[in-house]
Parts: sequence; C-alpha cells; structure tokens
Amino acid sequence: MSLYVVATPLGNLEDITARAIRVLGEVDIIAAEDTRHSRILLAHFDIKKPVFSCHKFNEGKRGDFFVSAMLEGKSVALISDAGTPCISDPGSLLVKAAAEAGITVIPVCGANAVAAAVSVSGFDASRFIFVGFLPRGKSAVAALSNALSASPVAVFYESPRRIIGVLELIAQNFPTAQICLCNDISKKFERIYRGTPAEILAELSQNPSAEKGEYTCVLHGEPIAQESEPDDTFSLEARLADIMVKKDCTLKEAAADLFAKEKIPKKEIYAATLRLKNLL
Repeated sequence: MSLYVVATPLGNLEDITARAIRVLGEVDIIAAEDTRHSRILLAHFDIKKPVFSCHKFNEGKRGDFFVSAMLEGKSVALISDAGTPCISDPGSLLVKAAAEAGITVIPVCGANAVAAAVSVSGFDASRFIFVGFLPRGKSAVAALSNALSASPVAVFYESPRRIIGVLELIAQNFPTAQICLCNDISKKFERIYRGTPAEILAELSQNPSAEKGEYTCVLHGEPIAQESEPDDTFSLEARLADIMVKKDCTLKEAAADLFAKEKIPKKEIYAATLRLKNLL
C-alpha cells in the first residue's frame, strides 16, 4: 500500500517522465484534481485506471475513501491538473492523512512551474521565497515586502485577469525591482518577459494574448521601508514633561499635543496628567 504523489506536465505532454507513466499504469486508483482534465492525459498514454476526484472542495471527506483503500492494500496515485500536486494545488490533506495512517508516501518527481520559472530567471536563486497566489489589493504589496525581507527573490502565481493590476501595484511600490514573468509555461502562448515592472507592463499592453495562460512571476527586489511606530519607550508622564519643556507650554497644552500626534486614548492621557501633577 502506497500513495504516489505524481507530477504531471504543465502543458506539453512530452514533459511527463517515464516513471510517472509507469506508476500511473500500475496503481489501483488515481486521485485527480479534475477527472475530466486528467482523463485527457491518461487517454493519451493509454492508461486505464479508476479515476476519482480529489479537489479542494471534497479533499477532506474523500480522503477517508482513499486511505481506506490503501489500508486494504491498494495503491493510489495523486495528480493535479498540471505540475506537482500540493504546490498551491490540492492534495496536502490526503498526504497528511496517509502519513498519519502509516501509509508510505512516495514522490514521483517532475514538472513544477515555480522551479521552471526560477531556472530561467537569471537571478541568484540559492535562496528564494514562494508565496503562492498573492492576496488581493494592497495586501499583495505587504506580502511581497515581507517575503523580500527574508530573501531577495520572491516567486508567486497570478491569473491572467489579475496580472496587470498586480504589476501596477508592484510598479508603484517596487519601481526598481527586476522581474522575470513567465506566461503559459510549456503551452501555446508561452512567453517570458524581463525587466522592471513598468517595462513589462508596456510589453503586456502590446501583446493581444496577454490574458491567456497562467503566470509565474519571479521578483528580485528590496522590501519596502516600514514607517516607524510611535516611540512608546518612555512613559506618558515623561513624554508629557518632554513636550512641556520643548514647547514651553502648559500641561493641558502638552496633553492636547500628545493626543494629536499619537492618538492615545484621552482617558490614558488624562490619567497621566493627574499622576504627573502629583509628582510635581
């Protein structure tokens, strides 16, 4: 009994490994992200095995079925629509359940969009951060900045409908960053863009096929400098006294100034003024 995590081609069927073909032909059951999509691949290689869905909406419940089958002595192959399962794709819950049940989990290596994009980026990728699909809006900027704080290279996936908006955010916040943007890797509309965010946006605007095929982006840049937080090292009483000395003002005026600058709750400032009065 074994669970094989099998990488399948990103698009070009020639990228499948001989081992993947053999394993898919030998297992008892195939767990596929989309059975309709996977049957095209299996038919091409004349692989005739029972195929059951295992996607993000049913993985938790369907996992029991696969684990039970493996505990009965059957072998299962897990595949996603393209590339390596569990990398921003379903499958991790099934792998976890199988491992916890004492079932041997075996990787069958092969295509992966992250590795493919990084390999052609030209960046020093001895260390990089993969952030999956970015959150929407300005949260994407924060996610990239956090990633670049840990590594000079960040990699993420993006859909064709959102790529322009995301690159516009990057252009505003990381204007000098260098990007290797891979579109539709190994498929019909495959194209690689290189340059700054603004340069790539200009290229995309000239490409009528820009909204076709998924994107993998490799970003080389620096994190955004974070705004410093208000200095709360000193007590409110000390900060009030400091304002009074520096501005030659009354305690009441100092309290108003502190509230205007740091938006500290008025109750806390008032309590601090009472304590300061008792000290003076």
